[in-house]
Amino acid sequence: MLARRLPGILPDMKLEEKLEVTKIYSILGLTSTEEPLISKRPFRTPHHTITPISLIGGGKNPKPGEISLSHLGVLFLDELPEFNRNALESLRVPLEDRQVTISRLHTTITYPCKFMLIASMNPCQCGYYGSEKKKCCCRPEQIKKYINRISGPLLDRIDIHVEVSTIKYHQLEEYKKAETSEEIKKRVNQAKKIQLERYHKYNIFSNSELTPKLIEKFCKLNNRSKKILETAFNQLGLSGRAYNRILKVARTIADLDRCKEIKEKHLAEAIQYRSLDRKYWHNKS
Repeated sequence: MLARRLPGILPDMKLEEKLEVTKIYSILGLTSTEEPLISKRPFRTPHHTITPISLIGGGKNPKPGEISLSHLGVLFLDELPEFNRNALESLRVPLEDRQVTISRLHTTITYPCKFMLIASMNPCQCGYYGSEKKKCCCRPEQIKKYINRISGPLLDRIDIHVEVSTIKYHQLEEYKKAETSEEIKKRVNQAKKIQLERYHKYNIFSNSELTPKLIEKFCKLNNRSKKILETAFNQLGLSGRAYNRILKVARTIADLDRCKEIKEKHLAEAIQYRSLDRKYWHNKS
């Protein structure tokens, strides 16, 4: 439910973005006379039985895969551990490069794939590992085998990890008073505007595109924040990639808060989103 509502709070598409997505869909004949120009951000939900070629793209006559059909939109992988391991590992390079190159004997084609990856999974096969309401019936070796289906390098490329606990009935009643997607989208569009103005000289459009050099320029921390990040880096065993991603997320949180500087609370929240993989993957033995 949460994943399907994400496109409703993403920034509005510009004409150039609509044209980019439409070109990709037209290759596969997925446009129509009723809607020749795709104006909504894609939301793709391939089944876990999908092959690496269908996910990444390829074939005898190289065609775009799901990652390119998700360009400028969302690729949602439900029950992540159920996907083919090779298919998941093939996501690693496109997630970094934002494009995929398919080489065949007589041709090489590059398709764009600047997508937002959203994935969901249970902590174990029965779904109750760590639950406070129901006892897990999986053996330790089963839990380890299930979690090990997701590699560390792939997990390291996911910016935000959130554990969703079992919901209680009274919380459902409280959710009726929550923010609407339209209200959230206004804040997202405001943050997007801030980023467009900040990076207009650098030929990038969002915090996710920051290079290490630009991270140093736009994600400056005060001494106390540096100490917090250093402690988290050492205690959580974070990688260099995770370090950069924490700073990008903290920059985005600050933008949503309309702050020019990254404050300690913004950094702390960003670090919190990197702790889940350490809970389940750091001590897999």
